[in-house]
Amino acid sequence: MALVRLPGLVDVHVHLREPGSEAKETFADGTRAALAGGIVTVLDMPNNPGAPTVTPAALADKATRAAVGTCCDIGFHYGATPDNLDTFATVADQVFGLKLYLDHTTGTLLIERLDATAAILAAWPAAKPLLVHAEERTVAAVLGLIAVQPRRVHFCHVSLGSEIRLIRAAKERGLPVTCEVAPHHLFLSAADLPRLGAYGLMKPPLRSGADVDALWDHLDVIDMIATDHAPHTHADKAAGTPAYGVPGLQTALPLMLTAVAAGRLTLDRLVALMATTPRRVFALPDPPATFVEIDPAARWTIRNADQYTRCGWTPFDGLAVQGRVQRVVVRGREVVRDGVVPAEPGSGQVLIPA
Repeated sequence: MALVRLPGLVDVHVHLREPGSEAKETFADGTRAALAGGIVTVLDMPNNPGAPTVTPAALADKATRAAVGTCCDIGFHYGATPDNLDTFATVADQVFGLKLYLDHTTGTLLIERLDATAAILAAWPAAKPLLVHAEERTVAAVLGLIAVQPRRVHFCHVSLGSEIRLIRAAKERGLPVTCEVAPHHLFLSAADLPRLGAYGLMKPPLRSGADVDALWDHLDVIDMIATDHAPHTHADKAAGTPAYGVPGLQTALPLMLTAVAAGRLTLDRLVALMATTPRRVFALPDPPATFVEIDPAARWTIRNADQYTRCGWTPFDGLAVQGRVQRVVVRGREVVRDGVVPAEPGSGQVLIPA
């Protein structure tokens, strides 16, 4: 079968670990993994343990580091706390969204009071996306808030059937919401945990088979695929209290192409989920002379040894897939060919909203 050309893909939800956790991954490692997976633009989350992106100085430091290390285009989200609302005006034009953590996850940015959430929603510029880590009851709480005070909200890593049904109802009522789903919540379930052990632990956790089915059944409600790429070392996963999170940048496209081959969605729908819609929702530039060439017929097996992420593993190790990235070109420059990523650190661009 002939190669098929796709636009450069986007992942609006990644954790590249720099600064503060470079043993897990650096900007260079993570963005090479992105390119190997056909992803040419990523948006990095703010909850770096020990160095969260919640001040203008922390944001400037992260951008400076990324300019030296990134191999693909990268932008940033800012982190919300009950105490940093006075910094929003300073940083809003430098980031692509504000992230609220309303349920437990890695880092120290949990917001537990409803009045604090409401104050943050009111303080962030209405034209800018506001992203929430919300699970079930907090999804309902946020929807209740924006029913009273409408503003754009993007729900991260939706994982439950009850959540996607709430979001469908909200969209049908005209509320300005979008949502993403991670590949691990589409292709893995709680039934995989005995096999994966700590390597299957993430937040939100793997759900039931019925929840996985519900996500696929509501594919028309899902706006985009985002990996929640969150690498941890083998030591992190072997600890008495294992770290939450799994890498996903390099495997997302092969997984979704396998779903295309199985008839679960069309290639046009995949492009909408992984390129055009995330660019539109987050007002991301579309770099010229940029494309991904795939072999949709290629059958191969995902292996830990082939991962560019510094952590060196994937929960999909050993999985047979169909559809492979053959070549990636960014602004006319070849950055991937046949699984090799020659892109150099600093060759990507740090993105500032237009």
